[in-house]
Amino acid sequence: MSHHGWGGRPPASNAEARQRIIDATARCLDRHGVAKTTLSDVANELGVTRQTVYRHFDRISDIIGEVAAQGAESFVDQLVAHLQGITDPAEAVVEGMVFCVRTIPAEPRLSLLLQVGDSGAFGRGATTGDTIAYGAQMLRRYPVDWEAAGVGEDDLNGLAEIIMRLLASLLQHPSDPPQEDAQLRALLNRWLAPALSRSPASLHAHH
Repeated sequence: MSHHGWGGRPPASNAEARQRIIDATARCLDRHGVAKTTLSDVANELGVTRQTVYRHFDRISDIIGEVAAQGAESFVDQLVAHLQGITDPAEAVVEGMVFCVRTIPAEPRLSLLLQVGDSGAFGRGATTGDTIAYGAQMLRRYPVDWEAAGVGEDDLNGLAEIIMRLLASLLQHPSDPPQEDAQLRALLNRWLAPALSRSPASLHAHH
């Protein structure tokens, strides 16, 4: 690897190179926003050629995805802490949604994960398999015994897809005037919670 660039401090490993590219991209995103951040900006930030960045990532959207995923980890910690003590699946999902709708707009890197705003930079946004898998991973950390609630692995992916699509929509097209937490909670309790309250376990009881 060339010793030019990298601020005179070439990375010791591929993993370090990738992380430094991710960190540089985060700085560019904070400065320019998603729509205007290019691979050239990231290369300039690091003092390397675009070719060097391409060695580690195929596209700028791949790096932005990594920035978002890393920003999201600390957010999920906050979310899980907020839900402590809520073991009812329907209540946990509704409270989790309300928390996300309130918190994500203030967290720029999380908005990237749900690809809110400039979805043109990303294509299919929150319907992508990655985002759904991420949502399912998030649900597994909820203080809920999904299996006891009759929600199996496949169900969890389906639930994650509905939640992620709904979240992306709520964040991209907020109500005007903005909904109070109580209104949003009432809407979700009426239309989303019943899907979790009627446990599929009772449907399988006749085997």
